[in-house]
Amino acid sequence: MKIPFLDRKEEPTGESKGPSPLLGSEDPRFTEQFKNFSARFESRVDATKAKIVAITSAVAGEGKTVSAVNLAMNLASTGRKRVLLVDADLRKTALAKVLQLSPVPGLSEYLAGTAALKDTLRKSSVKGLAVIPGGARVPDPWGLIAGERFRAFPKAIRDHFDLILLDTPPIIPVSDTLAMRDLVDGFVLVYRLGFTPHPMFRQALEEIGEKKLLGVVLNAVKPPSHKHYQKYYGEYYGSQAQP
Repeated sequence: MKIPFLDRKEEPTGESKGPSPLLGSEDPRFTEQFKNFSARFESRVDATKAKIVAITSAVAGEGKTVSAVNLAMNLASTGRKRVLLVDADLRKTALAKVLQLSPVPGLSEYLAGTAALKDTLRKSSVKGLAVIPGGARVPDPWGLIAGERFRAFPKAIRDHFDLILLDTPPIIPVSDTLAMRDLVDGFVLVYRLGFTPHPMFRQALEEIGEKKLLGVVLNAVKPPSHKHYQKYYGEYYGSQAQP
């Protein structure tokens, strides 16, 4: 699935008024591509009975967090699934800031044993979507991810949601995500065209393994011109049609 890359913007301060602008909701082409991707993803997980899915990338900066958030929001908004989005990137937690939620207590506190699982759950602006933020930064993220408490984490949450998405660290720089490989049902790999060297992308694919790979999101695809969309889609990308 091809997704136009969206540059990050500064998030607004103050009380949350809905999804952050950096998620691309004002770009109809971006929005429609993500709806398309979400529909395909839902069909794939239903067919494979995958319930816990990691969203990752080969290196940092490929758009995995924005992809994970948009995917979770789109899936929850249909009302067909109760979705949990977990910030499992304890080295660079970002979900709380993106979604304008309190970052603590979060996953790191739960794994350290200083917070109960129920205390880490947050309601989002989308009905049916719950979030577990990453929590406070810790000096040894690997120790928490590789520990027994994290190994028990999927079992503790599996029965409470229809789909669980983990925003995980990039594969090449650190080994955290590969430590989760046996705990998740599948992976979605985000690949930013023109940014990540192809050998690193291939390495990430090999590390995940064909059996665990549910799909690849091609990010930073140059979108066709507005005239192209007008030619083939008429006014669908213009003003909304009158009822």
